[in-house]
Amino acid sequence: MDYISTRDTTRKPATFTDILLGGLAPDGGLYLPATYPQLDDATLTSWRELLVQPEGYSKLAAEVLKLYIDDIPAKDIDGIAARAYTTAKFAHEDIVPVTILEDGLYIGHLSEGPTAAFKDMAMQLLGELFEYELARRGETLNILGATSGDTGSSAEYAMRGRDGIRVFMLTPAGRMTPFQQAQMFGLDDPNIFNIALDGVFDDCQDVVKATSADARFKRDNRIGAVNSINWARLMAQIVYYIACWIRVTETNDQKVSFSVPTGNFGDICAGHIARQMGLPIDRLIVATNENDVLDEFFRTGDYRVRSSAETFETSSPSMDISRASNFERFVFDLLGCDAERTADLFGVKVKQGGFSLADDPAFVDAAERFGFLSSSSTHADRVKTIADAASRLNVVMDPHTADGVKAARDWADQISTPIVCLETALPVKFADTIVEATGKEPEVPERFKNIMKADRHVTDLPNDAEKVKQFILDSIAETPEIAND
Repeated sequence: MDYISTRDTTRKPATFTDILLGGLAPDGGLYLPATYPQLDDATLTSWRELLVQPEGYSKLAAEVLKLYIDDIPAKDIDGIAARAYTTAKFAHEDIVPVTILEDGLYIGHLSEGPTAAFKDMAMQLLGELFEYELARRGETLNILGATSGDTGSSAEYAMRGRDGIRVFMLTPAGRMTPFQQAQMFGLDDPNIFNIALDGVFDDCQDVVKATSADARFKRDNRIGAVNSINWARLMAQIVYYIACWIRVTETNDQKVSFSVPTGNFGDICAGHIARQMGLPIDRLIVATNENDVLDEFFRTGDYRVRSSAETFETSSPSMDISRASNFERFVFDLLGCDAERTADLFGVKVKQGGFSLADDPAFVDAAERFGFLSSSSTHADRVKTIADAASRLNVVMDPHTADGVKAARDWADQISTPIVCLETALPVKFADTIVEATGKEPEVPERFKNIMKADRHVTDLPNDAEKVKQFILDSIAETPEIAND
């Protein structure tokens, strides 16, 4: 399996393990498989039989991974998946259970992991892959990431204590909920470094990209990525689309639609790839909050990025994003894998404020070719959706999942297939909004009872890539015992 950059007109191939540790391509593009593996009826049938077995999810994950990884032995992939998806780490034996919310609408529960967020689904696998490959090479890795809420804690919990790995995680100062901050800043591990940046998530993401674009710094300090710019994240997320489809259907010719809360286009991009592989997906509903850059594109063809000042602070903060990094992967596919145009759009036009594909033939039939629909929500919509589900259905959901449910209901009358809304996080992470909607504090799972009591460990820095790079250098010098050379 070869991987190529979305901006490389020569289509120079790379291996899975090389892009695993590197993250962003040297030309600034994102890696994708040169071709998507195609599913057939026999494969889908075998996966149905696999999922109902003990430890079925990890076994399914291993088989999906083998389609995309040919430079790690198959038996080692089995072990990596088995260690990533266990009931020691996930609170439900199904790993991703699916329940009925109401007629025609299901919830795919992705928040059973150690940080109660869907990011655990990819991060637990990424931690195993990183540790495996670093040990095999005798190398170290310094992970640099950005988070608007959940990625950071999921990455840190997946990487803490692992040999040869440090994590430097940028967060927008004051923009996460108290629970999210406690999860991250409460960790006191020598290989975990939290940085509160003076800005919004997009600023954090820009610093990560600027640092990764410094080829010498990246090489000399072995900088890697865990954000969804890393292909391995999306590869892991493909698995739960397959698992949810199996749990909702009985035969291989039945289609399912998905409603996905998204800000950075990573979660739903995995669904796009699953659909391109031939998984029977009908529609992919992009659910946004007030930061509706993606909803605007799918409605109009205009991709209009917003400045930090124009990015709203909302009650679904993990989606407070106005420059969706993973969107480049979809546009690359949309344009027939035209790397030259993709490089122009995302390397030039985005810096100038965005671009329009409204009159491009590729966009005109995009909804039918790729199945995308979209919708946006307001704070009032979220509160109403949460309150209704709690009182009428006895289900409490977090505000991001409420965005997804609202979007699903917006399109339900025009979709003939069952819709699975992918859960983003447990309600406990967003207590203020839950109290506003229901009048009650959300239930705190036993594993999080004392999380708010821990001391905080975080460094405040200005929105300056050079300052962040210097902090990384200083931290590496101060923690040589992490080294695994």
